Amino acid sequence: MADNATTPAAQNVPQAASRVNRPLAGRGQEAHAPGKTTIAEGVVAKVAGIAAREVAGVYALGGGGARALGAIRDAINATDLTQGVKVEVGETQAAADITIVVEYGAQIQDVAEKVRSRVAGAIGQIVGLDVVEVNVDVNDVHVPGDDDSDDADEKRVR
Repeated sequence: MADNATTPAAQNVPQAASRVNRPLAGRGQEAHAPGKTTIAEGVVAKVAGIAAREVAGVYALGGGGARALGAIRDAINATDLTQGVKVEVGETQAAADITIVVEYGAQIQDVAEKVRSRVAGAIGQIVGLDVVEVNVDVNDVHVPGDDDSDDADEKRVR
């Protein structure tokens, strides 16, 4: 048999489809290459966390334990922007659960509504997903002076 002859068994083996060397619809700048975009839940959670922190009246995100761990992360410059944020991401939709601490004196319902709006807007605009719901859990109210022990120690020393 010749070296370049193919056997009948080799002729029946299907060839894997190549991702390259296939015709494209257009070659201009406007042409969109086919493909798939996958957005990780962590990306959506980070966008939601940043958006929620931008709302006036939000003191912090997360419950007590998460905030304590967050304080340690902040001290070593490793802030977790997803703290207090849980998201569920589908192909075209997202849902978010945000746990916040509201500053004393701020209207809680107003702050929660602004968080809901800001988070939904950011996910829609930045990530491009439709937001089906944003649940806001107000976990605590921050009273100025409650955890500002460093300032109290400075006043005592002087």
